[in-house]
Amino acid sequence: MKQNWWKILGLALVLYSLIMGLLGAVPALPIVHETIRNVYYHVPMWFTMFALYFISIVYSLRYLSSNNPQHDFIAVESVNVGVIFCVFGLLSGMLWANFTWGDPWPNDPKLNGSAIATLMYLAYLVLRNALEEEQKRAKISAIYNIFAFPIMIVLMYILPKTTDSLHPGSGGNSGFGQFDLDNSMKAVLYPASVGWILVGIWLMTLRLRIRKLEYENHSSDT
Repeated sequence: MKQNWWKILGLALVLYSLIMGLLGAVPALPIVHETIRNVYYHVPMWFTMFALYFISIVYSLRYLSSNNPQHDFIAVESVNVGVIFCVFGLLSGMLWANFTWGDPWPNDPKLNGSAIATLMYLAYLVLRNALEEEQKRAKISAIYNIFAFPIMIVLMYILPKTTDSLHPGSGGNSGFGQFDLDNSMKAVLYPASVGWILVGIWLMTLRLRIRKLEYENHSSDT
């Protein structure tokens, strides 16, 4: 039970954010109106994705220095779960964009960069499945992963800040926190982000157990 405290905390924070996200007070804003509540769901999806991808790159580096297959398993399962949160981040963003900008996918550098980054990580998973030999697959995908992460940061964070963008905090636009993310919203957004990150890591550990069992069964058969 003591080892599971962080899982319980994650679920509690997510439940709190879901309830407060729907019932809590939000500032009256032009254009976005009540859709600003989506910040409680959209932003934590991206934070969780970034956290999982960061875990993945750490363990890809550890694999290259150790050749320990357990490190490779953590790296790939972190990406597997990170992609799920990426999809939810895209879908919630498209829903929000349709309400606020009148188009689920306007020509915006942050949206386009997110799409390219998503395809890049899907290519990582395809690459792994295309290689048969275990050590070769783990090593090549680890190297790919190490280069993919900084490219994703450039596509989703750096480039949108240097060009015209509809997103807050990009292209000269003020970020939410600078003018309308008041303390009541921070009291929901921050716990939501922490909660979803913990839940994402929990999902990764569940997938990791399954992968380890499959690996052990395969090793015993051979």
